Amino acid sequence: MLNLTPIPAFSDNYIWAISDPEHPDAGVIIVDPGSAEVVQQWLQEHQQTLAAILVTHHHADHTGGVIELQQQNNFCPVYGPANSTFEGITQPLTEGDLIYLLDTGFEIKAVPGHTLDHISYYASSAGLLFCGDTLFMAGCGRLFEGTAEQMQAAMDYFASLPDDTKVCAAHEYTLSNLAFAHAVEPENQDIGIMTEKCRSLREQGLPTLPSLIGIEKAINPFMRTSETSVIHTVYGHTGEHPETPAQTLALLREWKNSF
Repeated sequence: MLNLTPIPAFSDNYIWAISDPEHPDAGVIIVDPGSAEVVQQWLQEHQQTLAAILVTHHHADHTGGVIELQQQNNFCPVYGPANSTFEGITQPLTEGDLIYLLDTGFEIKAVPGHTLDHISYYASSAGLLFCGDTLFMAGCGRLFEGTAEQMQAAMDYFASLPDDTKVCAAHEYTLSNLAFAHAVEPENQDIGIMTEKCRSLREQGLPTLPSLIGIEKAINPFMRTSETSVIHTVYGHTGEHPETPAQTLALLREWKNSF
C-alpha cells in the first residue's frame, strides 16, 4: 500500500507525494510540483529523498518547481507528456505507456481538454488516479486549449475506472464546485451530503481530496452529462437543448465559467 500526501501550495494547489512505507529508502514520487520550496521543505521535514517527478500538463503552477527540484535531487527523472511545451521533461510519455515506480505500474492516458498536452497517471494496483486539472471533486478543468468532445472523452475514461479509485486532483476547488453542482441538480441528495462533509473538513483545515470515482459519478455534473436531470437543467438555464453528452458538457462549462 502506497502512502499519499497532498502538499498545499500557493492558494489552492495540491502537490501530491507518493511513498512506499515498506521501502522507505526507495524515495518519493512528486506529482506536479509548481513550487520547489514547499516540496524541498516537505522532503526535509520527512527525511525523504526525491525519486521521480510526474507532470500532467505544462501550466506553471504544475511545473514551476520542476527544474530546481531536479537540480537539487541528483537530476531525478521527470516524466510528462511527450507533446508538452514544458521543456523540463526527461522521460516523455504518450497514450498507452506504462511506467513502473515504487514497484507500482502507472498507466498513461491522454486526457486533453484543459490543455492539449494533458495526461493522467492511473495506478490500478494501488487504486490511484492523478488527473491534474482535468477532473476535480465535483468539477472539471476549464477548456483552455481543447474541446468539449475531448473533455467528455476524458470523463468517460474516468467513469470506466473502479468506483473505489482515489481521485488525486490538483486543486482545492471542492466547495465552489459543489455549489455549482447543487445549482445543476438541486434534488441530488448526494451533493448535499458531500457539501456538509467537505465544509466540515475545510473548517478543520483539512483537504477534501482525494475523492473517489464512485463519488464523482454521483455528484459531478461533468460526469453526469447523460443524466436527464442535468440535461433538463442545462436546457432550462441556456434555452439550448444539447443533443450529445459533449454538448451538455460544453454548456455546463460555459455556465460554470461565470457561475
